Amino acid sequence: MTSIAPPRPLGLLLREIQQEPQADGTVAVTLRTDQGPIRGRYHPSTTGDAAVLWVFGAGGGLGGPAGGVYDRLGRQLAAEGIASLELDYRRPADLAPCVLDVQVGLQFLRRQGKTRVILVGHSFGGAVVITAGAQAAAVIGVVAMSSQLYGTDWVNQLSPRPLLRLHGTADEVLPAWYSQELYERAQDPKQLRLYPGCRHGLDQCRQALDQELRKWIRAVVGPVG
Repeated sequence: MTSIAPPRPLGLLLREIQQEPQADGTVAVTLRTDQGPIRGRYHPSTTGDAAVLWVFGAGGGLGGPAGGVYDRLGRQLAAEGIASLELDYRRPADLAPCVLDVQVGLQFLRRQGKTRVILVGHSFGGAVVITAGAQAAAVIGVVAMSSQLYGTDWVNQLSPRPLLRLHGTADEVLPAWYSQELYERAQDPKQLRLYPGCRHGLDQCRQALDQELRKWIRAVVGPVG
C-alpha cells in the first residue's frame, strides 16, 4: 500500500478567538477563521510554555479514544504545568484542511504563551499530526495512535522531534503492521509500543495507555517552570 503526500497547505486566517470558561475548569474555545470555525476544549495552565494538542480520527470530535483519554490526561497534565487543547476538525476526514486546523490550534497556543507543543492524534489523526508536526517549528514531539498509512509521507521528516507510535495488536480497523512500517520509515528518535489484544479504540489497554502516554509527554517536555 502506498500513500501520497498532500500538498503543503497555504494557511488559514485566524480572525477571532472566543473563550468561554466552564464550571469544570476547562475553556470552550472557538477559533474563527476565514474558512469557518474550529471548535476546541482548552485545559489551561498558568505556568510553563508547553502544551499538548490532541486530535481525533476521521469522525472528528473531542475526547479521544480509550474512553476519553484526551480529556482525562488533559486535566492531569494541566495540574502539572502542561496545558492541553483538544481540537475538532472543520472538515473531518479531509487531510489538508485538518492539517490547517492544527496549524491554527498552534497559533492559539502561541497566544497563550505555549511555544513548545506535542501533537497527539488517533487513527486518521495520526496522519494529521505527522504531517502538521513535520512543518511546524513549535512542535517538539508527535504521538500517533492506531494510525493509518495514507498521508504519512512526512514521517521521515519529523526528526529530530521524537515520535511515539502506539497500536493494539487486535486492531480491527487499521492493522498494527501499519505502525511497524511507519516506525521503520521514521528517523530517530522514535519508539513503538504494541498492546497485545487491544483493538482500534484502545479501550482494552486504557490504563497502560494512560501511563505510557503521560510518562512520554512528561519526558519530552522536561522540567516545567
